[in-house]
Amino acid sequence: MEPTKPECATCGIKERICLSPNGRGPSSCPTLHQKESLEKANNEYTKSDILRFAREASVQEGECYINRHIKPYIFHPVKPRVQETCEFAQKMGYKKLGVAFCIGLHKEALSFTQILKAQGFEVISVACKAGGTPKENIGIKEEEKIHVGEFESMCNPIAQAIILNEEKTDFNILIGLCVGHDSLFLKYSNAYCTVLVVKDRVLGHNPTAALYTSGSYYARMLKKGF
Repeated sequence: MEPTKPECATCGIKERICLSPNGRGPSSCPTLHQKESLEKANNEYTKSDILRFAREASVQEGECYINRHIKPYIFHPVKPRVQETCEFAQKMGYKKLGVAFCIGLHKEALSFTQILKAQGFEVISVACKAGGTPKENIGIKEEEKIHVGEFESMCNPIAQAIILNEEKTDFNILIGLCVGHDSLFLKYSNAYCTVLVVKDRVLGHNPTAALYTSGSYYARMLKKGF
């Protein structure tokens, strides 16, 4: 087969080579046809800091399931992501954690911060509106605001990242930053990051609900323009 661009999301092979040495893959399979890229990636894991981070992440993944000794194994997950995040940070020896949150999820950020502190972490938290910078500073017109005709602070993920950088946080956790704002935070953060909550204003911060119902209630999303 002549290799094509990777399209793992469309792979319909049951016994996949990425999961089993005896598996198969289509012409778009990166496991079969992206050997140079995979070698570059594997070389990165030889770096001591990357190796430790990747190893602890994989250990944490396994520990989220119980009864793994029973064969044939049936998935039995037992840890919510909040617990998983705390445990991973402990494995890495992190002491100071940064929480970058959407001010609309202040209650959730408060609850999470209380949990982190109960687990022994020092927590630095910064809301998205820190600085109170008017949206006009980035060229937002009056009709483009949420509250037309009123003062409106811009979300400032770069400020959130810089403040946490200056605090020298060991690990940063995102809670509900907007699409694009999260991207800017990730770009400017010096520390490794993870996402605890992904914002979805309609679906209660569960964006996969639209995927689960894309064949029914959200079928309109399969048509260009929605």
